Amino acid sequence: MAETRVRYYGTGHRKNAVARVWLAPGTGQVTINDRPASRYLGRLVLEKLIAQPFLQTRTEGRFDVMVKCKGGGISGQAGAIRHGISKALLEVDPENRPVLRRSGLLTRDPRVKERKKYGRKRARRGFQFSKR
Repeated sequence: MAETRVRYYGTGHRKNAVARVWLAPGTGQVTINDRPASRYLGRLVLEKLIAQPFLQTRTEGRFDVMVKCKGGGISGQAGAIRHGISKALLEVDPENRPVLRRSGLLTRDPRVKERKKYGRKRARRGFQFSKR
């Protein structure tokens, strides 16, 4: 008889970063784009950011995390991963919703770079004005 592997999925977004996250029962190993999280992210602060959903739901060390990330920078991708993990934890147990909602982990951060406007140097910065 074939063994069925249980995996939970969540998609996270932040700025221009998109993270596809899969959770599988395991030991707490995090893999981002086929690399360990510590090597991919490079900063302890971002690793702690990713761990927040597990700390809030008291599930640290119970799931292996596999992430495919693209777009944005490292910080935006870490935020997207955190959002994706939170959404995947909802699939694991819908009872987690109030805890994650209270912590603000289910809310997508909608802030993105504003587009450059014509007649200006950047989005809002105009050219330097000189009377003479």
